[in-house]
Amino acid sequence: MSLGANALGGPTVSEPAALRGGIVMAMSDVAVEPQEPRAHARIVYHGPVAPHWEVYGDWGDRQVLDEFRARVLARLVLVPRDDPQFRRNRERIVRDAERELISIEWDLGRPEDT
Repeated sequence: MSLGANALGGPTVSEPAALRGGIVMAMSDVAVEPQEPRAHARIVYHGPVAPHWEVYGDWGDRQVLDEFRARVLARLVLVPRDDPQFRRNRERIVRDAERELISIEWDLGRPEDT
């Protein structure tokens, strides 16, 4: 008898579904068709004096951009680009933009970031 099998020769409940012959699909394996962005925003760093950031909507639905701008500024308004909190908030903003189908462009005021 192999490991993980009960007395009747079948799989035990504790075995992963793949070993029991079931289908296992991770969340990241779900195929999603890429969709066209419905708006574009530029997030610009203005320097060490507050307000540090501005969000410009280049094209797309004005209401969607205004709501996105409010969320971005709520995360960044008092955070300069060199603050450790900036990296975490930037990742959240990127995920928010992906959910809302907004393409974003960052201008951090550094030559390597342009």
